[in-house]
Amino acid sequence: MKTLIQSDFDGTITEEDASFFLLDKFAQGDWRGLFQQYKEHRISVGEFNTRAFAMVKEDKHTLLQALEGNVKVRAGFHELVNHCREEGFSFVIVSNGLDFYIRAVLEESGLTEIEAHAAQASFHPTGMKVRYVGPNGKTVEDGFKDAYIESFLGLGFRVIYMGNGDSDIAPAKQAHRVFATGDLLAYSRENNLNCKPFTDFREVVRDLEQMS
Repeated sequence: MKTLIQSDFDGTITEEDASFFLLDKFAQGDWRGLFQQYKEHRISVGEFNTRAFAMVKEDKHTLLQALEGNVKVRAGFHELVNHCREEGFSFVIVSNGLDFYIRAVLEESGLTEIEAHAAQASFHPTGMKVRYVGPNGKTVEDGFKDAYIESFLGLGFRVIYMGNGDSDIAPAKQAHRVFATGDLLAYSRENNLNCKPFTDFREVVRDLEQMS
């Protein structure tokens, strides 16, 4: 069976959440109030990001400049990507974050070949617009990560999932194997969802080597 690793980005591949950093610095409004609504399951993660980033009116260059030196990739990421290459595993990022900064971080890391699916961002003086496009090319209002894992499973992949947040719970439940940190790890422990905890990707590589 072909193997594919589907990974979240913010707080999983990176140590920090780049989107929260940008919202804290640039959002002209109460984005944390919206985030609380999301945490209480009153709005979807897609609606949260759409409404929160509409509060950001700066251009792409300004936002990327602000991120320089403030987003750190989790230790062992290059080793994980190299292991996937050696084993013939597909590695795909599926994130509720924004495509422009994910691409910038990957470029800075010398990993531009990695497939990544995230919110498509456009920049306007009246506020940023974000749009999620699913594997079928249609706009996704909710369940962005779920749509991709279901597509990968439908293509016959054994899917290994990596994540850290609430939006990773539903797709993680569909995966063959889960590596978890942060809120996803806490949820997994409280609800008996089988997973492997990790703090850096070298731990993930060691576990994958045992699977081979």
